[in-house]
Amino acid sequence: MASMLKLPANCVVFQQQRRAVLARAGTSRLDATGFNWKQRASSSSSSAMNMIPKMSISAIPNQSLEKSLPKNKIDIPIMVNSCSGKMGKAIIQAADSAGLSVVPASFGSAEESGQTVQVGANEILIHGPSERERTLASLLEKYPNLIVVDFTVPSAVNDNAELYCKVGVPFVMGTTGGDRDRLYKTVEDSLVYAVISPQMGKQVVAFLAAVEIMAEQFPGAFSGYSLQVMESHQASKVDTSGTAKAVISCFQKLGVSFDMEQVQLVRDPQQQLEMVGVPEEHLSGHAFHMYHLSSPDETSIRRQRSGYTI
Repeated sequence: MASMLKLPANCVVFQQQRRAVLARAGTSRLDATGFNWKQRASSSSSSAMNMIPKMSISAIPNQSLEKSLPKNKIDIPIMVNSCSGKMGKAIIQAADSAGLSVVPASFGSAEESGQTVQVGANEILIHGPSERERTLASLLEKYPNLIVVDFTVPSAVNDNAELYCKVGVPFVMGTTGGDRDRLYKTVEDSLVYAVISPQMGKQVVAFLAAVEIMAEQFPGAFSGYSLQVMESHQASKVDTSGTAKAVISCFQKLGVSFDMEQVQLVRDPQQQLEMVGVPEEHLSGHAFHMYHLSSPDETSIRRQRSGYTI
């Protein structure tokens, strides 16, 4: 049975014991012993990489699966799933900037299987669903200190997490969606380190922490209020925002009756311009969240950000 560690999503975990770690964004209680943590200031482009556990690394690949890791890199092998998406590419670029080594393999769809993706100096071969377990086991044998960073799709969250735990690879799960309770239980029942967060930007993590603290300190404070939630993202984001889900969960603890299916998703560029007010230059990368609590004083909370590159 694994222990659970709750900490802010922009923290670094230092390995002292072989225990599983489950990190949920916006929490700050230290519920397990044997770990130290500290805040890590970072830019949003590399915040996901700042959450990777610090470990003693001695892996030296003998025969590469596709090609050897560059010799001028720090010997912390990182596998990025999926490398063909905007977030995956940004993670690879952040890993390069940090001097980490990106292994030349990644999970993708069946249609992408066998294709290669060039990200900077990294040429990465994509492996389809039927090759996942064999590929991951081979990589772990070759790179014993492998860490996986997962920014795939909601439908792959649980299967991927179960595979990482089965094979024994620590991972960062930045993908939203899937069955989150099942995801947490998978990690808790394993001996694998995992950092799980619906949001990687430290400012938003701080906001989530504040909302969660309010929910814990004042349960039911908004009982009887009605909630409307509208979130707008670039058209390429197919799932409901994990950040919105986390905020809604806190409102539910505060006594607000709301179903996740009630979230209004705005993905049409014309609606984003006219109804939401997204600047035209940021249609391809933005996150606008509106949480409207209906009460006699018409309280409302808004979160808006423009200029996403991922």
